[in-house]
Parts: sequence; structure tokens; C-alpha cells
Amino acid sequence: MVSAELGVGFGPRATVRVYWRLLCAGFRRQSAYRAAMLGGLVANAAFGLLKVAVLFATVRAAGGEVAGYDVGRMSAYIWISQGLFGVLNLNGRSELATRVKDGSVVVDFLRPLDVQAAEITVEVGRALFALVSRGIPMIALGAAIGMALPTSVAAYPLGALSVLLGIVLSMASAYLVGVAGFWLVETRGIQVLYMVMSGFLAGLFVPVGLFPPLLRAVAQATPFPAMMMYPVDVLGGHTDVAGMCGRLVAQAAWLFGVAMLGQILTRAGRRHLEVQGG
Repeated sequence: MVSAELGVGFGPRATVRVYWRLLCAGFRRQSAYRAAMLGGLVANAAFGLLKVAVLFATVRAAGGEVAGYDVGRMSAYIWISQGLFGVLNLNGRSELATRVKDGSVVVDFLRPLDVQAAEITVEVGRALFALVSRGIPMIALGAAIGMALPTSVAAYPLGALSVLLGIVLSMASAYLVGVAGFWLVETRGIQVLYMVMSGFLAGLFVPVGLFPPLLRAVAQATPFPAMMMYPVDVLGGHTDVAGMCGRLVAQAAWLFGVAMLGQILTRAGRRHLEVQGG
């Protein structure tokens, strides 16, 4: 009935059309906050310049190269990571958490759509607008002021795919924070913990390659480097084609695992959900 009212019908083609509309809706929704996007772009550029001062000094103090990063590659890391910062969901915030808390998630379960897929699709649409309005200009700024560019032509299509996988993975991981609300009265504590861990382990502040061995192993045991560090490595030319493909496989594996966990928790939460009120 709902599908018929929307005029989308049934079948695979109709389903793809529905999710495409959700993606476009998320894109348009984020485009309404253009002043906020401009402010975020300026803030990202300012913090990028601060990171340039600190990390360039680190490279020079190490004799011109540290952990495989010279000034050009470190510049690429800085500006690509700053560009992705406003695109990825590294804060764990999810509208699903609010809907679970007030009970309105029951409406989501009544719709002929997968709750997890619909939620992630809308969030990816919002992220794509942020990529166009904040991410790409930030990377262009870095290219204009001397960041290293990949020498392999394959880095560009593989880098675009890596960025897309990182975006979807970040949204799928943030979804897990929201779905925890089926069992918790308040998810803000988990969200704050997620925000603290994700930015650091994803390589937002310094490259994961600069971590001590033990901390690097801890980071690699989480999906966070696959959200930001892997796309940065691919687009920044920090690895060869084989390494790029290896990072893409790792991203796809993390995305599959996180998505499956989200499906399991969503189904368990649906059985556990109790909505009270009048």
C-alpha cells in the first residue's frame, strides 16, 4: 500500500529507485545549510594550517622524512584528512538514536524498507554534499599549495572508490551507536566514547603510521583507519597499486562485517522494542 501510494511499485528496479530518492533527499537536506558549510570550510582550512606547522616541523626534525612521509606526502595527508573530516561521521551522532528513544522508530519498521539501509542511504546523501562543498575544495587547496600528488593514474579512480567506502563505513558504524538505544536509556555516553576513539584511531590528528607499534596494532583492529587513513593513503600516493587494492579489500571487509552486525542488532532490537504512551 505504501509503495503504491508513492508510485514506486514493487521489484528490484522500484527498490533501487526508492533508495536513489532517499540519497537525493539526504543531499538536498544538507544543501540547505550552505552558511554552515562555508563556516566549516574556513574552520577546516584554519586547522589544516595549524597541522601544517606542527607536522612539517616533525618531518624536518626527523631529517626530511618520517615513517615514509616527506613534506609533500605529509601535506597530502593533512589536506585530504581535513577534507574528509567534514564528510565522515566520526562523532557517532545518529538521528536513529533519537527515534529509538522517543519510540518513533516504530514508524520506520512499518515502512517497506530496510531500516538500516534507508538510514545509511540518507546519511550518505548528506555526506556527498559535504564532499562536494567541503572535501573537494579542501583537497584543491592542498594541491594548490604543494601537496604531493599520486604518480599512478590508478590512484584517482581507486581513491574515489576508497573515499566512498570510507563514507559508507563511517555511517554504518555510527548506526551501531544509534541502534544501541534499543537496550540503553541514553546513548550519549557511548557516542562521546565513539567520538574520542574514532578521530584518533582513524588518523585525524597524525597518520596511523606514526603510532607506536602497539597502538598501531590496536588501531588496525578497529574499522576506524578504513574510514579515513586508507582513503588518504590511496589519494596521497603513499602506497603502490597493490597496496591500494589491499586497502580497498580491507575497507570492503570491514563494511560487510559492520553492516551484518547492524542487521543483527536491528532485528534483535525490533523484538526488544517497547513503546509506551497514548
